[in-house]
Amino acid sequence: MGIFEPFRAIGCITSGVPVSVQRLGTETFVTVSVGKAFQIFNCAKLNLLDQSFSPSCIMHPDTYLNKVLVGSEQGPMQLWNISTKKKIFEFKGWDSPITCCVSSPALDVVAVGCADGSVHVHNIRYDEELVTFTHSTRGSVTALSFCTDGQPLLASGGSSGVISVWNLEKKRLQSVVREAHDSVITSLHFFANEPVLMSSSADNSIKMWIFDTTDGDPRLLRFRSGHSAPPLCIKFYANGRHILSAGQDRAFRLFSVVQDQQSRELSQHNVSRRAKKLKVKEEEIKLKPVIAFDCAEIRERDWCNVVTCHMDTAQAYVWRLQNFVLGEHILNPCPENPTPVKACAISACGNFAILGTAGGWIERFNLQSGLPRGAYIDMSESLRCAHDSEVVGVACDSTNTLMISAGYQGDIKVWDFKERELKSRWEIGSSVVKIVYHRYNGLLATVANDLAIRLFDVVALRLVRKFDGHTDRITDLCFSEDGKWLLSSSMDGSLRIWDVILARQIDAIQVNVPITALSLSPNMDILATAHVDQNGVYLWVNQTMFSSTSTVDSYASGKEVVSVKLPSISSTEHSQVEQLDEVVNASQPKDAPHVPSQVNQIPDLVTLSLLPKSQWQSLINLDIIKIRNKPIEPPKKPEKAPFFLPSVPSLSGEILFEPGKLSVEERDGKQMKKTRLDSTSSCFLHLLQSSNVSDNYGAFTDYIKGLSPSTLDMELRMLQIIDDNDDEQGENRPELVSIKQLMDYFIHELSCRNNFEFLQAVIRLFLKIHGETIRQHSHLQEKARKLLDIQCNVWQRVDKMFQSVRCVVGFLSNSHI
Repeated sequence: MGIFEPFRAIGCITSGVPVSVQRLGTETFVTVSVGKAFQIFNCAKLNLLDQSFSPSCIMHPDTYLNKVLVGSEQGPMQLWNISTKKKIFEFKGWDSPITCCVSSPALDVVAVGCADGSVHVHNIRYDEELVTFTHSTRGSVTALSFCTDGQPLLASGGSSGVISVWNLEKKRLQSVVREAHDSVITSLHFFANEPVLMSSSADNSIKMWIFDTTDGDPRLLRFRSGHSAPPLCIKFYANGRHILSAGQDRAFRLFSVVQDQQSRELSQHNVSRRAKKLKVKEEEIKLKPVIAFDCAEIRERDWCNVVTCHMDTAQAYVWRLQNFVLGEHILNPCPENPTPVKACAISACGNFAILGTAGGWIERFNLQSGLPRGAYIDMSESLRCAHDSEVVGVACDSTNTLMISAGYQGDIKVWDFKERELKSRWEIGSSVVKIVYHRYNGLLATVANDLAIRLFDVVALRLVRKFDGHTDRITDLCFSEDGKWLLSSSMDGSLRIWDVILARQIDAIQVNVPITALSLSPNMDILATAHVDQNGVYLWVNQTMFSSTSTVDSYASGKEVVSVKLPSISSTEHSQVEQLDEVVNASQPKDAPHVPSQVNQIPDLVTLSLLPKSQWQSLINLDIIKIRNKPIEPPKKPEKAPFFLPSVPSLSGEILFEPGKLSVEERDGKQMKKTRLDSTSSCFLHLLQSSNVSDNYGAFTDYIKGLSPSTLDMELRMLQIIDDNDDEQGENRPELVSIKQLMDYFIHELSCRNNFEFLQAVIRLFLKIHGETIRQHSHLQEKARKLLDIQCNVWQRVDKMFQSVRCVVGFLSNSHI
């Protein structure tokens, strides 16, 4: 922007858009349009109104029907009737912008918080000030809440993160919770009839405070929190079940991917207690933000297994992740010439930590004792250290044979891990900003200022791959567990996936918020990312892991960059399943053949129905169950019929039922057949007929799985042929059509290998009822042969699986360990 900046235009009164006239109270106003703006004039003098009342908060006073209290940025407060749309009264205010207001348990009394830090308890019925409190800390009042359990308390929160508790009877400050939050408090709420106060803040936390101490001060009851500032680096841990995350808020956290309740912040030795004792902020005692860290799970139960490098700190710290606490050792490389530690790595055995500093010094430490175990010095160039510039990265191989280091000036060096002697070196030709080493394939990925990603074979000492595509600073790199993929993120907003073997880009996505850190789980099913100005860690699902399609090309976009949105913040299981279904469905190729959808179908396996065992076993033994449940004695004739049944007296005095009231089934065989067919469940027949198309088989399956064994038996028996001498002949008889459709359904479901045990029980019951009908009709015999062939193939597959399992179990049970 130059010397002059745009301000506003004058002389523009109206345009071709019709005006709008409104009357508020006793005054009339006209609104006119001027381009993309509008102006409001007072019709009494046609004066242009300046904004004199800007609403800042709104609140409904208790027992005030259809009325709201509105506070303004200018200071006054107004009471409006929302039903009649009229202003009832205007309070003069307190010469300070009103930031919040809340109703009290007492009628007509409200509390008003202002930007100057004052709290006013005001009676709005009589426009009378009851009491005024003033915060001792700077900042505005942002939240208020009255206690409702009988204690005369008013809690107020400020923009500095402090919670003040005021005693309304004594009209004085009762207690102060300093450093309750690290940012502005957005809301306070006393639970009804409980001495519990809940507070939330912009620092990404929510806390509950309980008033149960003898001095009346609140204590922290429970809380949930995340990073109050964006994470700087993240890494998967515990086989992908957890994520280690370090943020700009000086916190080192462990997030659970499975159970969010297990997420927690690693302890830094009673920071809250020490800050309270020294009367300083917790941030002043916490370690500085972590800029790099490494972890090893192999020694988690023995000693500290995480090492961290901190911003502008000449020491590195270790953490005992089993206890979620800061370790007892502090690693000090080159104490005679201390410079900030910039890079760290833990050996594959978990015994040693390698540290690199801004002064080019590299030193090895024992994690169990915290003692130094030698420095790496380049004697070939008469250096007193490893590099003549800042060390940007260090790495160890899987057998503790080699150690790789990189200097900012572009020199890569390979050292003997044990002897600490230089074995080889090469130059990149550009300043190196980051390196990532894959221990199992021996490839080293480097990022230089020229925005190129280079892959080197450490053993062969040569360049094997070079990837170009990013247009801005590359922020992070990550290898997949098998070493076939390399993921990279950049400030240009792109995330690119490179195939190391094929030496090409296989996928690229563009997000609206650039990625600053990323990590791929060992199983390659979840990708975690951190973004600019985002306090959370975002998870991305690998859709190729949840589909039977084995080729990545059907999902990847190749060189094309696809714009996507960040993952939504949702923790419900239903929404997660929906998102996964949307991802899988959207990724299907357009020209792919249509395949019936299968729920939870595992490729090349047989899926069970997950129904209770009693439900499908009862279908097989239904006759035995009926015999067992048959009453021992026949039902006895009642002495007297119920009064509401139609009856006529006889000469003998016995009560006879009126003729003609019984079902027609007892009088007419053909009519009985029609009645039985008509009485069949309409839903059963409708779904069976519509299931002629394979897409609708799912609805029919869900329906019969929801039927009880006796109901399903009745539905199948409804299709029995009753009158063999019917004039209606051929394949068009309703019973035969329904039986044929049922057999088509069985053939389809067996082919899909769904609901295996339930389907076997239904087929057994179906053949028991309609087996003779199938034997008498040739077109049904054709269906039966096809059903038999598919049944044999499926059972051979299942039996082969059973035999394999039996062999493995037998081998393991007979082996001596």
